[in-house]
Amino acid sequence: MAYLRTSSAANVGSDKDSDRRQREAITAFARRDGYSIVDEFYDAAVSGADPIETRPGFSALLDRIEGNGVRVVIVEDASRFARDLVTQELGILALIGRGVTVLTSTGDDLTHTEDPFKVAMRQIAGTFAQLEKSRLVAKLRAARERKRATGAKVEGRKSHAERTPHLVALARRLHRKDRKGNRLSLREIAAELATRGHVSTSGSPLSPSVVRSLIAR
Repeated sequence: MAYLRTSSAANVGSDKDSDRRQREAITAFARRDGYSIVDEFYDAAVSGADPIETRPGFSALLDRIEGNGVRVVIVEDASRFARDLVTQELGILALIGRGVTVLTSTGDDLTHTEDPFKVAMRQIAGTFAQLEKSRLVAKLRAARERKRATGAKVEGRKSHAERTPHLVALARRLHRKDRKGNRLSLREIAAELATRGHVSTSGSPLSPSVVRSLIAR
C-alpha cells in the first residue's frame, strides 16, 4: 500500500504536483521491486507536526492493514510521515506494531535501523506504551470492582435469561410437573423445543446440558 502526505493546502489540487510526484516515485519503486499497490492513503494539507493519530489518511491506513493483512507500506521518503523525528518515529512504530515493513521509494527500510538514537527512542516509546496499557487495565479493573460492589453484573457472557428470555420461559414451563406429578426429561424438553423451532446452530435439538442451563434458576 502507498501512503502520501502534503503538508500545505497551497500544494494540494489538480494543478499541483506534490501528490503526483510522490505517487510516481512509489509506483516506480513498486514496479521495479515486484510490489503491487493495492491501495493508497493520502493526508492532504496535513502538517508534518500534526500528531500521527489525528491524521485521517493514516488512521484509514491502519484500519485497512488490520482488515486485510497487508504487510508492506511504501512512502516517497521518511518525511512523508513527518519532518519532526519524534512524530516520524511514532508513525513507523505504529506500523511496526502491526507487523508492517515500511519502505521508501529509494529502497530504504524504515522499520529497521542501526541508529542508536532511533533505537533508544523506539525502546522508550515501547516502554511508555506498555506503561499506558498497564495503567488502563488497572483503571478498568478498579471500575469493575466498584461496580461489582453495587451488586451489578459487570462482565462475562450474558445469561440465557438475558439473551433469550422467551426460550427460557418456555423451557421452564415444559420442565414443570404435570397434574400427575410427572416431569419431562431434559431430552424430551429438547425434542419439544425443536418442534417449536428452537434448535442448535447445526439444526439439531438442543443438548441436555443446554436445556439444563435454560431451566436453572
